[in-house]
Amino acid sequence: MILPPATLGMLGGGQLGRYFVGAAHELGYLVWVLDPDPHSPAGLIADRHLRATYEDYAALDELAQGCAAISTEFENVPAGTLDYLAKFVVVRPSAAAVSVCQNRIAEKNFLRQNGLPVADFAAVHGEQDLREASAGLFPGILKVARFGYDGKGQAVVGSAEQAVAAFQQFKGETCVLERQLELRCELSVVLARDENGLVVSFPGAENSHRKGILDVSLVPPRAPDALRARAAELAGRIADRLGYIGTLAVEFFVVGGELVVNEMAPRPHNSGHYTLDACLTSQYEQQVRALCGLPLGDPRAHSAAAMVNLLGDLWYENGPAGQRYREPDWAQLYRFPGLKLHLYGKHHARHGRKMGHFTVLDADPERARELAMAARAAIGIVDAP
Repeated sequence: MILPPATLGMLGGGQLGRYFVGAAHELGYLVWVLDPDPHSPAGLIADRHLRATYEDYAALDELAQGCAAISTEFENVPAGTLDYLAKFVVVRPSAAAVSVCQNRIAEKNFLRQNGLPVADFAAVHGEQDLREASAGLFPGILKVARFGYDGKGQAVVGSAEQAVAAFQQFKGETCVLERQLELRCELSVVLARDENGLVVSFPGAENSHRKGILDVSLVPPRAPDALRARAAELAGRIADRLGYIGTLAVEFFVVGGELVVNEMAPRPHNSGHYTLDACLTSQYEQQVRALCGLPLGDPRAHSAAAMVNLLGDLWYENGPAGQRYREPDWAQLYRFPGLKLHLYGKHHARHGRKMGHFTVLDADPERARELAMAARAAIGIVDAP
């Protein structure tokens, strides 16, 4: 075990890294963050902020020399960086596991090869792949294979011609074409797996999105117990097959009462923010524990929860169409006694940027949802979730 007051390293300085720093500090560790952004939310509270890119080998050497173990808060850190650091220091999750999750083609091939339920898909390396694609893949969704998130780098396409046009808009980047599914809802499972293969799962979340960005997560989800158990079982199987160590999130589509794996995130997840307030152990504390070889914490929820994302649109009058910048009226949220507000300390609000979230806790799941929807409207989010 790596015990406090050891120094831990975090690659990435966003809100997920910020919560890792907080969890590590509470457990008695020091944390160094490597992130090129001088206003990095995680860097602002870290014991040291190395302002460098993820391929700056002088900075990586410094990180490796100063830290006992290193993790990451997002999947787009180059796998080669993780591989390099692993020559000198404990790195979890491994470069091999992250490399599967950071490329949609590799991810879907991994799922298919391991007998996990995945939507029909085709790898797209050029326009001819789309012209020759099976008619059964349309209507479909064309997604860039790398660096797509929160609805970016995606297009719904009804035909091969539309797919070619979208591919051209993506400047010919390698893509994956997935058959569009008729969804009943979306579920996610966040788990932690330790170096001995023990897997513990947090309660699943039911997720809804706006414009491709997570909007609301409900815990427990309004899904049958058997389906929730199946989601946890499949997520655990994925972690085992990856040989994963750390916190992992798996997103599922519910299609006709069955589960289809959408994607994996080799890190804590937006839909797991609720664990900060509703669970005995948060997803971030689990990340620290798995990284350091500590026994995993108890993931049970002590309350039902409804989590709502706060995007940069709220900082502008008239929302997404607004130009005049102003601070939201937080007093509207503090009127709800069971609400926990989290702001990430980001330097500037942009439309669509995740700036914070709030979580409403209650013994009754439906009441938690109703209060969260009322708070959501009170702060100025008026469109339906």
